[in-house]
Amino acid sequence: METSRNPYSPGAGAPPPELAGREGVLESAGNAIVRAKAGRAPKALMVLGLRGVGKTVLLNEFEKIAEANGSQTALVEAVANQSLAEMLTPQLQRILLKLNRLQRVGHELQRAFGLLRSFASVFKVRVGELEFGASNEPVTGDLSLDLTDLFVAIGEAAKARNTVIAILIDEVQYLTQEDLSALIVALHKISQRRLPLVFFGAGLPQLAKLAGDAKSYAERLFEYPPIGPLDSESARRALVEPARSEGAEFSDDALEHILEQTRGYPFFLQVWGAHAWDAAKLTPINAADAKAATTRAIAGLDEGIFKSRFERMTERQRQYARAMAEFGAGPANSTAVAELLGMNVKQAGPVRDELIKKGMAYSPNRGDVAFTIPLFDEFMRRRMAGPGKGPRAARKVGGN
Repeated sequence: METSRNPYSPGAGAPPPELAGREGVLESAGNAIVRAKAGRAPKALMVLGLRGVGKTVLLNEFEKIAEANGSQTALVEAVANQSLAEMLTPQLQRILLKLNRLQRVGHELQRAFGLLRSFASVFKVRVGELEFGASNEPVTGDLSLDLTDLFVAIGEAAKARNTVIAILIDEVQYLTQEDLSALIVALHKISQRRLPLVFFGAGLPQLAKLAGDAKSYAERLFEYPPIGPLDSESARRALVEPARSEGAEFSDDALEHILEQTRGYPFFLQVWGAHAWDAAKLTPINAADAKAATTRAIAGLDEGIFKSRFERMTERQRQYARAMAEFGAGPANSTAVAELLGMNVKQAGPVRDELIKKGMAYSPNRGDVAFTIPLFDEFMRRRMAGPGKGPRAARKVGGN
């Protein structure tokens, strides 16, 4: 079939043609915006899930929902080498400029601009050509206090203009503990004052623990909707509806094969769907096309996202990851992984922690460890021999 008509979108963060199975969390985001505008404090949403479940797609949808309701939005992605102040300051400046265009003068907006200037100055942030000089609005240099004052000032300016501010942060797990703590403190104060500022975040599963470690009341401040693989019906819709929009169908055995291979993960459904479309000569897309898609998809993943993550690991991290892969897709017991490497838990623990900090693994339960990337266990088994299984077998992981 014509490649130019291929309806699937396998890119990172690319919106799928059929956003199936996420209706509940989208409704929660819409309700949060409505509640905030009405002066009712909504719980902040922090969607959690593995790589490839569509967290970034959902954040983009949340932004669209907020904008459709007349809200002012700021969407950023956290990265390991950038502070929260550096991420947020340009976006908050843009929001204040938009509020200023509403032409409802008031001291709230003037105070917010003054605080932003002082905030940027003390945390050494510059935005474009705008110089942040002295301001009459005092700041302390304590991020928790200053970010709280800034959020409150912006929230009050938004309230005076009958609008809502939506702050959205992707990859929240990459914030430092200090930055995450300051963000939680500021959002807590916003909730207490019922100001129209809402927060939507997304991150890997370990984020709930990180937030709880930063501030104990985070579990009451946030809702943590888990975003996992799609159920069978939603996964079928994600495959069938895009093809149907282009006049094509899947045979039942082709669908079953792709669902089994992808385990219902949205990103992989798009990858397999795109390859199946390109492999098919005619509709319906059949089992042979689906199997050809599997061959092409695995080859592409192995040389793409899987390889890039493999190359980010040190040798000892690779050995630990390979031992994890012996236990399949589910969580592996940390003690069992260590024993497979000929070590005890204390010896293997630092390597496990390194993989978690890199976002390659997480701990779903105490004493367990699992990959954050679905299907990565299969890749590791293809890429490396396991412990005691050949010249590349895992050895003790004490060195790099």
